[in-house]
Amino acid sequence: MATPELLTPYLDQFMAAITQPGNVLAIASALLAGLLVIISAFVRTMIPLRWLAVGSNVGFILYGLLQPMPLMVILHAVLLPVNLWRVAQMVRLTRRVSAATADAAQLELWLRPYMRSRSLRTGATIFHHGDKADRMYFLAEGRIELVEFGRTLEAGQMFGEIAFFAPDRRRTSTARCVTSCTVFSIDEDTFKQLYFQNPDFGLEIVRLIAGRLSADVRELQAKASVGGAKAS
Repeated sequence: MATPELLTPYLDQFMAAITQPGNVLAIASALLAGLLVIISAFVRTMIPLRWLAVGSNVGFILYGLLQPMPLMVILHAVLLPVNLWRVAQMVRLTRRVSAATADAAQLELWLRPYMRSRSLRTGATIFHHGDKADRMYFLAEGRIELVEFGRTLEAGQMFGEIAFFAPDRRRTSTARCVTSCTVFSIDEDTFKQLYFQNPDFGLEIVRLIAGRLSADVRELQAKASVGGAKAS
């Protein structure tokens, strides 16, 4: 067990170190960076986690410059732009998804980097009624018919997203190309990666789907009102 006499030299060195402004700043930077690393262990969402990583990078760079410790400076100087880029990417994605809830025409712009493109001929079937819904789609070019519903989709519309989130994950209609089409799709694994990187992405997608369901309900109510008026 350490005695006060054994600790005295270390305490003297510490007191001598903190009397110099540069050392005080270095110690404070290291303590702050370490605290941010500890806090990040309890953070579950990615944007706050990345910001904590940015703060710890800055703290360790400052500490490494003041001591000096070149390897620490190089390591965190490499990590800093990576973390900043990831923060910017996730914030940009959230803003684009938020904008898309108000303007569906923007869907292609922010989803395209995460989606797979396919070119399909007239008459090609994208999925059948009862198929497992393992993807959701965006129609970039052409026209698609939802056979069982007798509904035609134009370019700029998302489709297949309802079944993608439904409990049974089964298609309720067959999607067939009326013309040559360019279709983008996103699979479940990619969607989950985006969600875990930024939960706001998933929240905005849910809002988007809820908006589409509400629009479908209003359309059905309008048709029922017209049918009732004709019957009377």
